[in-house]
Amino acid sequence: MKTPPNLKPESIRFTETVQPGANWSHILKRGTTLRLRDPQGGLNVSLLAFNADNLTERLNLPDTLKAQHTAKLTTGHCLYSDMGRILLSIPSDSLGWHDPLTGHATRATVEATFGVKSYQEARNDYHRNARDNFLMELGKYGLGLEDLVMNINFFAKVMVDESGAFRYHPEHAVPGGTVDLRAEMNTLVILNTCPHPLHPGGSYPRAPLDLTGFTSPPPAADDICRVSRPENARGFTLTERYFL
Repeated sequence: MKTPPNLKPESIRFTETVQPGANWSHILKRGTTLRLRDPQGGLNVSLLAFNADNLTERLNLPDTLKAQHTAKLTTGHCLYSDMGRILLSIPSDSLGWHDPLTGHATRATVEATFGVKSYQEARNDYHRNARDNFLMELGKYGLGLEDLVMNINFFAKVMVDESGAFRYHPEHAVPGGTVDLRAEMNTLVILNTCPHPLHPGGSYPRAPLDLTGFTSPPPAADDICRVSRPENARGFTLTERYFL
């Protein structure tokens, strides 16, 4: 990967490409930002997050959405833990909408949508699912099924229509789309690139994910994530006190 635009080369800690249907994890240290980029379009990235220093503290999506009066995630939003602290914030986002509502696909839903294609048959192109990938990655940190909380689907847009049904917009993930996740705590990030649970079907999606980790300054007093909601100002204060 080339140096992403608007980043100083000396700030970059790593670059990496995650293949379609793969899982990935990393402890993102406080003061570091992870940029997710969709190089070809059609990407879905399902994400979990935990306090890396105390894995019993983890992403709480109901509190995240309730505190910020939103049913989507984009620039200015924060991802709250179940202790009211901010694990990650979103200082920059080119898409304007990421899905925090619809969970992730399982083996059964992938097989029903795309058919069965095993490793023995297709090798690395077999049909993987987010549930199994999450569990494999969680196991590396001593976590398991009981730790599988609600996840976010980045690059996905899901709206609720007048009847209360979810409506997935497959054209939302455009080539070159990016979202920055800034670590406000030492945060274990677990993600995978399996299909969205509401994907309409057809061919199994094979969209890779480009990652860039880079050093970033602490959020200033007028930082967009800090000032977007009064609740976020309190969340940052609580988080900063954790590190006193």
